[in-house]
Amino acid sequence: MSGERCLHRSSDTRHPSSIYMNRIHKLFESKKNRVLSIYFTAGFPALEDTLPIMEAIQAGGADIIEIGVPYSDPIADGPTIQDSNMIALENGISLKKLFNQLAGFREKITLPVVLMGYLNPIMQYGMEAFCKKCQEVGVDGLILPDLPMQQYLDDYKLLFEEYGLVNTFLISPQTSEKRILEIDQHSNGFIYMVSSHGVTGAKTGITEEQITYFKRVQAMKLKNSRLIGFGISDSETFSKASEYSNGAIIGSAFIKTVKNSKNLSEDIQAYIQTVIK
Repeated sequence: MSGERCLHRSSDTRHPSSIYMNRIHKLFESKKNRVLSIYFTAGFPALEDTLPIMEAIQAGGADIIEIGVPYSDPIADGPTIQDSNMIALENGISLKKLFNQLAGFREKITLPVVLMGYLNPIMQYGMEAFCKKCQEVGVDGLILPDLPMQQYLDDYKLLFEEYGLVNTFLISPQTSEKRILEIDQHSNGFIYMVSSHGVTGAKTGITEEQITYFKRVQAMKLKNSRLIGFGISDSETFSKASEYSNGAIIGSAFIKTVKNSKNLSEDIQAYIQTVIK
């Protein structure tokens, strides 16, 4: 790795997690609970809505912005997000277009920003070119649901670290304790706790079965922070999830708010305020 590309790294070599400190690390150091991450699909509902939505999410009081990179086959996502992916692709969004939209966003956005996407379009773009572009525009982390752990460790871990990108893995109620510990060992930002088996989508309430799972993971005393996603939609579910983790991720319910909005900035800020009240 060239010296030029490593300028952002510190000289601390004690542990992989101390190689760099980005906005995600700083957030979880300063805020231990009720961290709210908001997911939206880039290029939806209109192609050029990406930056205005980011600004409204920040103004509304959320803590992390998670941008979905549209893909034609989003396997982990439910109907609402699948629909937003299709509309965004029809609008003409692409990784190249998204990076053009994100150029200069750090002049207005101070929150951590994470890109959530699938390997296929990223591999077509080129993994190193993708990571380099993430660093250039100011992206802090990645969530790639179909990236296998071993492939990450063998091929991409050092690359992600080189470009200051935190990688986030998902766990679910079906994930074994051994696997959770392995994910915790190889993570250095936060762990995405899928609240239930299945795809994303706003559901009603949190079940006792889910709480049992939350408590089981909570008792493991993992070193990484945990955010609960899938089925979080309002103040009640956000608060309940935050009892057993560091906070939660809202996606489908937010996408519905955006889709039905007549005034994006006002409606987004009002929705987030009802969640964190």
